[in-house]
Amino acid sequence: MSSRTQTGDLKVRTASVGAAPGPRTGAAARALPHLTLLALAVTACWAVVDLRINIATLVDGAHNAVDFTGRMLPLDFPPLAELVRLAGESLSIAVCATLMSLVLSVPVSMLAARNITSNAYARGGARGVIVLARAIPDVIMAIAAVRVFGLGATAGVVAMGLHSVGMVGKLYADSLEEVDEGPRRALRAAGASRPQELVAAVLPQVLPAFIATALHRLDINLRGSVLLGFVGVGGIGFEIAQSFQRLDYRRGMALAVVVLALCLAMELLSGTVRHAILRGAVQEGKARRNRLTSRLPGRGRGRDLGRGTAVNGTGAPAVRTSVRPGGSPTWPLARVRRWTYAVVTVVVLWACVRGAELSATQLAAGLADLPSVLGQYLPPTAPGGLEGLFDALWVTVKTALAGTVLGMVLAVPVGVLAARNTSPSPRVSRVFRTLTVAVRGIPEVVLAIVLVVVTGLGPVAGALALAVGSLGLLGKLVADSLEELDPGPARSLVATGASRGQVFFAAVLPQALPALAGHTLYQLDVNIRAATLLGVVGAGGIGFELLNAARVLEFGLVTTIVLMLLTVTLITEAFAMWIRRVLA
Repeated sequence: MSSRTQTGDLKVRTASVGAAPGPRTGAAARALPHLTLLALAVTACWAVVDLRINIATLVDGAHNAVDFTGRMLPLDFPPLAELVRLAGESLSIAVCATLMSLVLSVPVSMLAARNITSNAYARGGARGVIVLARAIPDVIMAIAAVRVFGLGATAGVVAMGLHSVGMVGKLYADSLEEVDEGPRRALRAAGASRPQELVAAVLPQVLPAFIATALHRLDINLRGSVLLGFVGVGGIGFEIAQSFQRLDYRRGMALAVVVLALCLAMELLSGTVRHAILRGAVQEGKARRNRLTSRLPGRGRGRDLGRGTAVNGTGAPAVRTSVRPGGSPTWPLARVRRWTYAVVTVVVLWACVRGAELSATQLAAGLADLPSVLGQYLPPTAPGGLEGLFDALWVTVKTALAGTVLGMVLAVPVGVLAARNTSPSPRVSRVFRTLTVAVRGIPEVVLAIVLVVVTGLGPVAGALALAVGSLGLLGKLVADSLEELDPGPARSLVATGASRGQVFFAAVLPQALPALAGHTLYQLDVNIRAATLLGVVGAGGIGFELLNAARVLEFGLVTTIVLMLLTVTLITEAFAMWIRRVLA
């Protein structure tokens, strides 16, 4: 046999080994994500034990809880005029921050969407901006914004507005990438320009998702405005911080009850507004597309210029309009309703801008001082060494792990009882759905403040606050996931005489496990950021070090802590993306 033949055989064997891994290699690759999740779950359970979160801890804190209740009651509400002013200022900050994030997120999301922007470098840059905005907590941005713009609402609006781009921009980009390309291709074939394609074919499809995301972010920013009060942003959060610093628990908890009422009202109102505004949005988009194509050149007889477009005998789209018997067109009730909503929205936005007391002069002065202020944060420093910072960071990670696993333990039964297809009755489902809404309305910072008083300073209060907060979101996500499952396997088992428990563990739970894993990882990502923020109010960890560094004007140390948090956040997000991809 020639050497050439031997070399060829070796190449074939090498290629075969590389292309088709053996059974052991394939099994190991498939088992790796499951083993990784198991290791993460074991670590989270160890974190609960290491932080000494147990029945004895809760029993020891029961006496403090009774004492705190006595010092809290009766609640001391401020005068009605003062209460309205504080609530209005917090709402104005949240609305203005959300509006700022929407204005910034639309162009960023269009640059990040693969089907809108063909340049890979532009897409990568836009995605990088989105990840960076999401990774830096808003309280860190608020500390820097207070240095730039001073105490007050302006710093809060800028901080929450920039931070919100991380979530809003990502969801907007995902919505843009999921649009149906058929209407765009039809308009392009009819001679439409690129802006016309975006306005008439893309915008109507993504408008429902855009509005829903904006309302959801407004709800989040209202909760976030409470925490920013602890670093100098105005509104009701600032008054809560001042009350607790004076140990005035009656006034502080009264204001916390007001915040809870505002959050619940905002969630209910956003759901109602979302349902009212989004009703008929797709039909309006079709009508707009029809009107545009009727004015474009290149129409041919019988050509369908857009999905759902009727074509008449002359080749022009047949656009339906409401006409009076006398022949003059009228406005349908749906259009009048939408214009009414638009006018009300503009008025509310104008009132919120006035209520937040945003000043163009203050913004311009702050931007002029921005280079000098940012120079104070460079270079990163660690006067006490990095060892203590890493220890504090590990405490924050343990707090997030413990809060996530405890929240999941609470959320699974609540989600099962809240889902219509697994709940014993519709009434039980409604009760537990209401419970998840009520829990989501309680800001974690308020929970943390109460639990710090009950259990003392440290990560135990933070972990318990995160667990309760996780119950609201994870309970809802678990219920939604269960309701979206394929009912076929469960019906098959019911037909064979299986009990409710057998149906759940044999047919429902195996289908739901991938979604549960994804939801838990998302909650862990959220809780790592939240654990940092709760350190500001006494829950320990790296957040406590961050607040102390800002108070003593150690801005280089603040930068070091931010970089550490950014690294952990990016690692967590990359890990979650990998797990979701391999389990999909």
